[in-house]
Amino acid sequence: MNKFKLIVTGTLLSGIIAAQEWKPQQWPVLKKYDQGHLYQIALPLGGIGTGTVSLGGRGELRDWEIMNVPAKKYSTVTTGNNAPFFAIYAKPQNREATTTLLAGPLYPQEYLHYEGRPVNHHGLPRFAQASFDAAYPFGQVHLSDKDLPVKVKIKGFNPLIPGDAESSGLPVAVLSYEVTNTTNQPMDVAICGSMRNFIGKDGSKFRTDWKGDYIPVGVKDNKNKYIESNGIKGIYLYSDGVDKNDPAWGTVALTTQATDGVTYRTSSKADSWNNGILNFWDDFSADGMLTERNKQEDEDPMASLSVKKTVGAQSTETFTFYITWNFPNRKAWSSTVVGNYYSQQYPDAWKAAETIIPQIPGLEKKTLSFVNALLNTSYPDIVKEAALFNLATLRSQTVFRLPSGHMMGWEGVMDRFGSCAGSCTHVWNYEVATPYLFGELAKTMRDVEFNYATKENGLMNFRASLPLSEASKENSAAADGQMGCIMKIYREWQLSGDTDFLKSNWEQIKKVLSYAWTEKGWDGNQDGVMEGSQHNTMDVNYYGPNPQMGFWYMGALKAAEKMAIAMKDKNFAKKCHTLFEKGSNWMDENLFNGEYYEHKITDPETFEYLDINNPNVKIPPFQLGPGCLADQLVGQYMAHLCGLGYLGNKDHIHTTMNSIMKYNYVTDFSRHFNNMRSYVMGNESGLLMASWPKGRLEVPFPYFAEVMTGFEYCAAVGMIYEGMEKEGLTCIRSVRERHDGAKRNPFSEPECGHHYARSMASWSAIIALSDFQYSGVDKSMKITDRPGNYFWSNGYAWGTIQVTENDVTIEVINGSLRLKSLIVGNNKEMRLKDFNLPEGDKQIIKR
Repeated sequence: MNKFKLIVTGTLLSGIIAAQEWKPQQWPVLKKYDQGHLYQIALPLGGIGTGTVSLGGRGELRDWEIMNVPAKKYSTVTTGNNAPFFAIYAKPQNREATTTLLAGPLYPQEYLHYEGRPVNHHGLPRFAQASFDAAYPFGQVHLSDKDLPVKVKIKGFNPLIPGDAESSGLPVAVLSYEVTNTTNQPMDVAICGSMRNFIGKDGSKFRTDWKGDYIPVGVKDNKNKYIESNGIKGIYLYSDGVDKNDPAWGTVALTTQATDGVTYRTSSKADSWNNGILNFWDDFSADGMLTERNKQEDEDPMASLSVKKTVGAQSTETFTFYITWNFPNRKAWSSTVVGNYYSQQYPDAWKAAETIIPQIPGLEKKTLSFVNALLNTSYPDIVKEAALFNLATLRSQTVFRLPSGHMMGWEGVMDRFGSCAGSCTHVWNYEVATPYLFGELAKTMRDVEFNYATKENGLMNFRASLPLSEASKENSAAADGQMGCIMKIYREWQLSGDTDFLKSNWEQIKKVLSYAWTEKGWDGNQDGVMEGSQHNTMDVNYYGPNPQMGFWYMGALKAAEKMAIAMKDKNFAKKCHTLFEKGSNWMDENLFNGEYYEHKITDPETFEYLDINNPNVKIPPFQLGPGCLADQLVGQYMAHLCGLGYLGNKDHIHTTMNSIMKYNYVTDFSRHFNNMRSYVMGNESGLLMASWPKGRLEVPFPYFAEVMTGFEYCAAVGMIYEGMEKEGLTCIRSVRERHDGAKRNPFSEPECGHHYARSMASWSAIIALSDFQYSGVDKSMKITDRPGNYFWSNGYAWGTIQVTENDVTIEVINGSLRLKSLIVGNNKEMRLKDFNLPEGDKQIIKR
């Protein structure tokens, strides 16, 4: 059995150098949100697999999710004025000083509370005006107030560099406060960050206070320590009392590189009747400087770090802070601790700060190169937004990495716990951000699926248990999940060009596909048609042939045939080819009804077809039947992305996409009935999961009346591949208009939980609109012949492609690219002199 071997690539996080105070460059802006569209904004700051804290639309820090568990609306201690925050002190010459929370105003819905504590920091003065600019992973908050002598721009980010999972997986939140003096006189300004030592309080343990409220508990003998080392100053939060095996145990550091004007407090007065915040506020408001206390009086002492500078008249100064952390004891869905990959890189949060902070200037530069490269392309802004902003899912608590390096994922996350464990294959089938941006991470997921979650008989558990030694202990296979994994491992082989990867997995691939041919299984009679009971992503079992499972199967057969040819396994290749031809022809002849593909329901026991129009025939519940499913061509979606061509009659595919738009797209949901979950409401628009132009089944599959973004992106990209760009963009625009900052978070598209993995299907629009395909096996690339500037990425290298009427210019911004051939549009393949483009190089190819 092949086991994954971790290969570290990208920036090496070693070799500490003396830090110099850094301030961010100018950041790009893709989307602007005005004051009426800030309430739901929470941009996650953190790396892949590290957890995050989010920058709110008004500048607040929210959703503290660095302790191995989801924590929406959780502020580490309790609601109220004790939550972590930053504040500004401003003292113009000959004028009174002001002290203000670095956050925008409250909304009307935040005023009502039974005890006068409706929102975090409810009692602190705020800025009157706020707005938010974003180009993920960069977020910028603009704060102003006519009664204050300053304007502030808060800039938050964490490095995100395709192809470099190490640099994109750092436990750090970078926060810069650019303060502009709006007066004509110099001004003393101080920025201060404060947080209580919350180690031990991950929100999983509570006590009830006298009012019946749940108060998080868990801290014991928590301590704060001021440290200066390697050009870094700050406060180290640790605990001598919390069990070091507890998932909530860890360390945190709040630091700065400022050389002058740094003051601190490692504690405050005892917080009886909220005197702790009062004591801090009085101290900071006196002169913008902090006075260290000699005695710790709280079990969760409040750490405060201030930097004071003089800001010239009509000038701007930058104050940068870093939050680093290390919480090593992740349990995820396991009952035992499985650990974190990132925790192996640093013994504690202070070492993380020392290692990471000196590299931030270079990592910011590379992140800017990525974001600017994408933003300067010809794609519609709505496509850039959908693709880029959903990358936040990779950094959310949906995703984590085991110490072995394997990337794992929930389906999404609820407010306080993960949603649907096991790196669910039929959900993760849809997303394409990971393979095209972080190829090595995608390969680790394939390793889990084929070499840990698969039984000897070829049954692949669609949910992998943890630890990995128990990944195959269940007995649950999903037809779409299992067939999709065969297409995905083909994709990873092609993108990487790693033939050893294919060789080492080939016997497992054959075993996984052959499971479909088990007697009384999905295709037990081996005629190329799935008649058996097919568990799938609708969380039900379909009985009988249907397009959703059928096209996944066709895609798996076609991919397996190509892999078999490469492995010189002629008999297996022939079998896959024969079954594909039979199955594809059968579906076009028997499932296509002239407008779209239908589901032919069979009896679960006899596999005989049922007459659904006969009132005397008992129809199994939760089926599709003659409905028009938005997701019926999902296998074709994946086939286009993988370069496998059409899985069915091209004309039928095109007609089906037209029918999906015709029957399933709703411009106004005000009159729509939905008995399940609502991810679209009122006058919003979107693509329904299913419609029944010929009459609905009495009990359809559960989610038929819902709208879910991952499925919408899948269908939209299918439309783009069929030349229906206008319709595809309409669907994508509907999704993003719903996530407008006021009603929903632009950086989290929910399905069964926040940050739902399937939403990363949005990256496929980047691929489809450029018609990009790459084979590291053949060293070939394909690109559209439509003039424009396009972004390309194969998971290991990335850059841009400029297409004109006369030539194609390929630029490698990161990594290296080897090419032997190029296809532009539908033109004949151009054989090239074998060349290897290094990072920073360009190649102009005449058409």
